[in-house]
Amino acid sequence: MSESCEAASRPKTFKELIRSSWFWKPASAVIAGGTLGFLYYYFVGCTSGSCGIASNPFMSILFGGAIGFFFVNRPCKSC
Repeated sequence: MSESCEAASRPKTFKELIRSSWFWKPASAVIAGGTLGFLYYYFVGCTSGSCGIASNPFMSILFGGAIGFFFVNRPCKSC
């Protein structure tokens, strides 16, 4: 088992960027996180307004998208 940490090279043109997993992996994680954030607001959200994230749908979507992005591009992963 080889455990090399060779990073894939960044795409050079816009067309290569759109077709690469370098773009789609974080983009799909942000979309999924935002969707889960909205579902959290819709089903669990707080109506009193005292909850910072769960009382506002925009904050729930933003927070969920950020969590999705950091889950995929976590800075502590070894490879």
